Amino acid sequence: MSDTSPAIAVDVRSASGAVVGNTELPATIFGLVPNVPVMHQVVTAQLASARAGTHSTKTRAQVRGGGAKPWRQKGTGRARHGSIRSPQWRGGGVAHGPHPRDYSQRTPKKMIRLALHSALSDRAADGKVVVIDSWGFSVPKTKEARQALDTLGFNTRDRVLVVLEHDDEMSWKSFRNLGRRAQPISVRELNAYDVLVNDVILFTAGTLALVPGPIVKKSGHQ
Repeated sequence: MSDTSPAIAVDVRSASGAVVGNTELPATIFGLVPNVPVMHQVVTAQLASARAGTHSTKTRAQVRGGGAKPWRQKGTGRARHGSIRSPQWRGGGVAHGPHPRDYSQRTPKKMIRLALHSALSDRAADGKVVVIDSWGFSVPKTKEARQALDTLGFNTRDRVLVVLEHDDEMSWKSFRNLGRRAQPISVRELNAYDVLVNDVILFTAGTLALVPGPIVKKSGHQ
């Protein structure tokens, strides 16, 4: 049994909503059977890498003061103590507290790419991948970007991932102020997490052609 489905045919629409052609979503990218464990592992690693890891507490050795023994060892009727900076004292050190650390996880490139393709395949199977010919913004216009999303049939509750080319400055500036409704992203930075947290993935014909395909293992030297 193959792990891929046939290529998915989709309409190519204009920013005004009219159908101007059609194209096929490559089966090697949009037609996979989603690998849920890989997606989970990659997304978990991505969220872990985003953590600052700057949390810090002081141990009893790092807290200022407390060098003198608070009272003599015996004869006072009180519990014995050696320092007022031990963890059981107010203002003392913290036992087993957090310290700065690096949360990043090493994730193989093939796994990252498979997670992205699995996420895109999941959205494509639900008909949530939309392709338009181009945006055609001559100047940045947030109002026109909002109208384009309305015209394409997305309601205000849909979260749309707008995949743009890196140098498409007019489109970037038009979509970046739409809040949670639209998230512009460079096709070079497309990742499984952003695909999964958005409801609809919106490509242009240009960015669709730039989506990275599977990593092919290079054959060794003969």
